[in-house]
Amino acid sequence: MRNRVKTPLESITEELKKKSKIPPSAIKLTKGEEILLEKIRSNTRDHNFNNVTRTKAYLDFYLKHPEIQWAFLGHMVSRNGGWNMTDLKGEFLPRLMAKTDRHLFFQFLERGNWLIFQDVYPQFLLYEESLRQRKPLFHLCAFFNISTFMETIWQQFWKNQDTYIHTIAMVINEQSYLENRVVQNPHYQKEVINNFEFMLQDWLSFNHILFPYGKKQLSGQTLHQFEILHERILLGKRLYTILFKNKETHQQVLEWAKRTPHTGSRKDYWPHIFNTVNEGMPGFPYQLRLESCQLRKGARKIYSPTLENAWKNVSQEEAEKGDWFEDWQVVEYLTDDDEMINGEIKHEYCKTLERLELATLAKKAITF
Repeated sequence: MRNRVKTPLESITEELKKKSKIPPSAIKLTKGEEILLEKIRSNTRDHNFNNVTRTKAYLDFYLKHPEIQWAFLGHMVSRNGGWNMTDLKGEFLPRLMAKTDRHLFFQFLERGNWLIFQDVYPQFLLYEESLRQRKPLFHLCAFFNISTFMETIWQQFWKNQDTYIHTIAMVINEQSYLENRVVQNPHYQKEVINNFEFMLQDWLSFNHILFPYGKKQLSGQTLHQFEILHERILLGKRLYTILFKNKETHQQVLEWAKRTPHTGSRKDYWPHIFNTVNEGMPGFPYQLRLESCQLRKGARKIYSPTLENAWKNVSQEEAEKGDWFEDWQVVEYLTDDDEMINGEIKHEYCKTLERLELATLAKKAITF
């Protein structure tokens, strides 16, 4: 009787069970590999200036390599990160949060955005070079502090091209990578997460992930309990379902992304409501402008600046070392749940904007 061929998931599980962490010092590099490593580091730095440069780099890579689906998922989620950053200097939050708190929140968002890019982009470039050389180069992952989990995933992807497993594995990796470095970081726990838990979970737009498409249409998901790793991974799986399992939605979101450069302003997707120019008068009390996601007659548009005009580029400290991977049973997340999600979020998002308006109306303005 012939031996049954292992499924990709079985092969991954088997590899992870016997995986040992090989230090970079144990790997002897060729001169060509040393040059490649430095080239990848330089290329990654060149695209890791801010949210706009990172977000563009993800889309550019996806358009060249559409089999790497996380690149497009990462692009769309990173757009949302940019919108969250500029919200802190936009119409509502300067009236609801003190300047120091908004700056802390930006540091929190920016650190996470920077960390993910410096972890994932070298993986992309190693894959691209592997294609060019027609051989896998993922043994070099260790030199970028990339998890042994992802080294295994890339090796398997090279053999089987299972895009679902590969994308969800990257979701697991990036959220696990952030867990101790940002979400459980004592500084951010004290200054951001514990301070703003109510605001984050219940009525700010930070927990909405929006995928614009067509004319004024939105798809997406809302995350509650973002501080829980399990919930963030499940969110990533749902976002993947919305973005890739419905071919029509995927094509429409992709077309929107290609024709709409990311600026960080919410004007990118709803120019009928948001503007990069502040049309309001300084010192004047806020007046209600929205009704069912439409501007009231004669109302000024809501201010949503570009990232360039909202925040200066930040020089980040080197990423903390260490590999998050310890338990092979994390592969259970790689099972396809086969659920379909319509992703309707427009109504919920409109209600969030209205809540922000009402909260702004009820509070005196905080000066910049």
